[in-house]
Amino acid sequence: MASYVSPAIRDKFETLSIDLKNVILERNVQINTIHDLIAVLEQIVNEAEG
Repeated sequence: MASYVSPAIRDKFETLSIDLKNVILERNVQINTIHDLIAVLEQIVNEAEG
């Protein structure tokens, strides 16, 4: 499954660094809302801390 970023939040997604966008896209996630994006970012932070 390829990652998907909804056009509704693509503007927000594009404000992230290229490295962070790549990390998100490598996770094969579906991001349809800002809440989906926040959840993925929280997972990344939690993994980095743990």
